[in-house]
Amino acid sequence: MLASQLINTGFPVINVFDKASFALQIMDEYDVMHLPVSSGEKFAGIVSKDDLLDIDENNTLASIEQDLQKISIKGEEYFLQALKLIANNELTILPVVNEQAELSGVIQAKDILKTISRFVGNEEKGAVIVLETDKQNFSFGEISRLVETNEAYITQLNTHTEPNSGTVVITLKINKIEVSDIVATFQRYEYIVRYFFGEEEYANELKENYNHLISYLNM
Repeated sequence: MLASQLINTGFPVINVFDKASFALQIMDEYDVMHLPVSSGEKFAGIVSKDDLLDIDENNTLASIEQDLQKISIKGEEYFLQALKLIANNELTILPVVNEQAELSGVIQAKDILKTISRFVGNEEKGAVIVLETDKQNFSFGEISRLVETNEAYITQLNTHTEPNSGTVVITLKINKIEVSDIVATFQRYEYIVRYFFGEEEYANELKENYNHLISYLNM
């Protein structure tokens, strides 16, 4: 997905000649802490609420133009770059500009969070298993094969390396809810299972037996 696919083109843009009081009013109306600022046809930067509270409300944004954050993204960039910029700079909006440095619209932080949730498969049913191993033993092919031997498949896989230990932490989203067999398989192949979120078969059996008992008692 490209940044251009997440653009909100109807978001208000303020000008360097607008007053701080007007910008604060827009922030309150749209529940954001940042706004894109234009100077003529060009993107001038991002103003934050903290910036505005530090100046007289009757001053224009031209008085702090040199201090505006010059952070933006082009529409053809991958959307994960937008996530990185928003997270690293703690932004509530990220301006999207074209090749001429003109503002095309903004990406709101709340919208990219929804996109990331879909991207990592949170909308799909299934269990999550978190493994750890060292770099030398990490093999996507083997992990996939071990899952598939239990008549399941991986719908999402993410990894990160812990800087202190060098351990590779692997987060799997599986298309099944019951994952006790898969967990046991990983343990058998000497993967460390940090934790998992799903249902174990014995828990389902207990629930089923309990329901049968209640039905019997109610006869």
